[in-house]
Amino acid sequence: PRPVWLLGWVSLFTDAGTEMIYPLLPVYLSQVLGVGAASLGVIEGVAEGLNSGLKLVSGHLSDRWRRRKPIAIAGYVLSSAARPFIGATTGWLQVLAIRAIDRTGKGIRGAPRDAMLAQWTTAGTRGRVFGFHRAMDHAGAVIGPLIAAGILLLMPGRFRLVFALSAIPGALAVWTL
Repeated sequence: PRPVWLLGWVSLFTDAGTEMIYPLLPVYLSQVLGVGAASLGVIEGVAEGLNSGLKLVSGHLSDRWRRRKPIAIAGYVLSSAARPFIGATTGWLQVLAIRAIDRTGKGIRGAPRDAMLAQWTTAGTRGRVFGFHRAMDHAGAVIGPLIAAGILLLMPGRFRLVFALSAIPGALAVWTL
């Protein structure tokens, strides 16, 4: 169905934007901001903790309110809007705050999106629908680093530019919604 295709494209764009940034984060933190590996551990721990906890909350609210689309859209908008601001940071605590906002968006959107996908399936298409969605998500996870690598190949060390340009796939994801 058309909504499945659209959510697939949204996931591709969102993951492309995410994966443009996060493989570069350790290098950015150490070489640009001058902080050690412990800061990356704290950032990722807090961010993924929020993501995991919010999946439970958003899933519960999605089932209770029966209004999945606005919750999913809010999650995608939050992530897509926050992510490019990593390029404006001057310290690791700012990166922590932005990464936490980004993963909050991910935690909010996942369960309602999956429930929407499930409503557009039948017993005979369930695997195909979820498989297609995951394939689009993984395609974005390949495209994002390739774009970042291309930019850095042409303009070495321009991490902040890559972060700023991650707004483009984020905007495409929100526009597609």
